[in-house]
Amino acid sequence: MSIPSREEMYAALAERHGAELQAKLSRASVAVCGLGGLGSNIAIALARAGVWKMHIIDFDRVDISNLNRQQYFPEQLGQPKTEALSDTLKRIAPYCEIKKDDIKLSEENMQDILSDEDIIVEAFDKADQKAMLVNFVLENMPEKYLVAGSGMAGLAPSNMIKTKRITKRFYLCGDGVSDIADGMGLVSSRVLICAAHQAHAVIRIIAGEYEI
Repeated sequence: MSIPSREEMYAALAERHGAELQAKLSRASVAVCGLGGLGSNIAIALARAGVWKMHIIDFDRVDISNLNRQQYFPEQLGQPKTEALSDTLKRIAPYCEIKKDDIKLSEENMQDILSDEDIIVEAFDKADQKAMLVNFVLENMPEKYLVAGSGMAGLAPSNMIKTKRITKRFYLCGDGVSDIADGMGLVSSRVLICAAHQAHAVIRIIAGEYEI
């Protein structure tokens, strides 16, 4: 069977979401910073929802330790995460415009790399990287919407994971407590729940639904 045309895929999404919302989703530009358990799942959820302009950023390669919770496949081991995830996103949403940066974000390059995006998603694994991105965006890019994750490790109840609106343009998803250093580490189901919270927060922002 041939791949549906862009028009056919767009029409199917518009039928599901409504024409007005789908128009907003297709116009929005989202940067996903970090393509691990959070970022790879967030990007796939957004692509399926019809967010067809994505900027995916990571400097890492697919490792066997990633396969328990990240959206990669054994045959992709060793590939740059930007390349591997881009291939998967193109299978899901072949008309998605994907910008790839195989680079480590820093305070020196973030302004240039993230300047064109409407919404920035923080999806790093390490607390210091999370703090760096969040603090930089809040201080230097106040016009951007920012959706971050904090606390998704272990086996605690899934209902502990919440989405909070911290400021007018800053949303934080997670339980705010658990950390991979606590011993249990990251379990696919709980990471996926937090990723879904972040993806849904992005979709609500695009839709103009800002309250939690």
